[in-house]
Amino acid sequence: MHREKLTRARLLALVLLLLLAGCFSGGTRDDGRVTLRFQSLAWQEESVEANKELVAEWNATHPDVRVEYVQGSWDSVHDQLLTAFEGGEAPDIIHDASDDLADFAYGGYLADLTDLLPARLKADIPRRSWETTTFGDGVYGVPFLQEPRVLIANATWLERSGVRIPTPEQPWSWSEFRRITERLSGRGKYGVAWPLKEPVSATLNLSLSAGGQLFHRGADGKVTVRFEAADQVVPRTIHDQVGTDRSASPTTLGSGGSDTLPGFFGGRYAMVPLGFSYRQQIVQQAPEGFDWQVLPAPAGTGGLAQGVSPQTLSVAEDSPHKKEAAAFIDFLLRPKNMVRLALGDWMLPTGTQALKDPALHTARHGWATGTALAQHLRPAPAQTVRGYPEWKDKVATPALQEYYSGAIGLQDLRERLEEDGNLVLARYQR
Repeated sequence: MHREKLTRARLLALVLLLLLAGCFSGGTRDDGRVTLRFQSLAWQEESVEANKELVAEWNATHPDVRVEYVQGSWDSVHDQLLTAFEGGEAPDIIHDASDDLADFAYGGYLADLTDLLPARLKADIPRRSWETTTFGDGVYGVPFLQEPRVLIANATWLERSGVRIPTPEQPWSWSEFRRITERLSGRGKYGVAWPLKEPVSATLNLSLSAGGQLFHRGADGKVTVRFEAADQVVPRTIHDQVGTDRSASPTTLGSGGSDTLPGFFGGRYAMVPLGFSYRQQIVQQAPEGFDWQVLPAPAGTGGLAQGVSPQTLSVAEDSPHKKEAAAFIDFLLRPKNMVRLALGDWMLPTGTQALKDPALHTARHGWATGTALAQHLRPAPAQTVRGYPEWKDKVATPALQEYYSGAIGLQDLRERLEEDGNLVLARYQR
């Protein structure tokens, strides 16, 4: 009897779960109205507001295709999406980043958007941006927001020091940057604080400015890691600033970007390399009267080039309403709407029309400096490399952390990135 009651309880629970899943999933109602779920990863207040406003505007003008806003989180999006895909419960429209798409695209979880997107949207976004979401012969996401890595500087400190202030037209070289940070340091203060809790993307993306590539694809399509001279410029600069010049704070190497801001505001660091969107936190948190400015990252033989992994919008392969989902993405990324999303996230739009908006060319808060860097942004080196997440977590992150802290040398770093790294990647390329 007890077992029978337990079985009935389990059946009832299962029915309730299925009913809830049916309520939560997108689909077509009895009245013919389509419901799409849009999972957004917007997290800053302005960004969430902009996304929700655009969803409301769509719903007000498209009574037959309603969009439900679903809040996601950057912290858990990969695992959450994988579970949703495998369970058949993925949202119709998926907000993610391009460097997270490769395995989902190759795994058949994302729809090929090649024939679903309108010509307007295809033409508005540059080819170099589309390359970040192209895997094989298909396009599996629309890249719409991107951010360069810039130097956030204490303007008063730099002015008093008399150093040359770089501009996008005349940036510092990596060697000049090292000399200047040494000049700005002393008496417990540092010219720069590198927040390298996640060291891989910063190192690889900035290395494009020095001509670095790291990942090399052969004629057979297979990728190998080669840590060559150009790839070593940026990590060697950081290593020497920390260990030789004492011009970079050793205590921030394990920190996130936000963790460096109190020391920056307190006058301990002259500069902090951060993503462009961190300006919003600085505006919110900086003490009254604190004067700061945005400077371009240093340049090398590759000029101001740096890698980016744009934020993306994709459509689930299992969605029964792919055309409607693509139409919503087109609406969301009309030039004026793309500007609203960019301003809300304090990032740059990928669209050429949106980039012309006067709001993105003001000197205030460094918008003009960031916008000037947009033409130099390139796909991140690991963009289409299968197995990159495992290589990053198991090989590159610990190796770079040990190198920057002085625990291993440059040759040890090279061996680990190449030998251990190629063993990992080989498993994904058989």
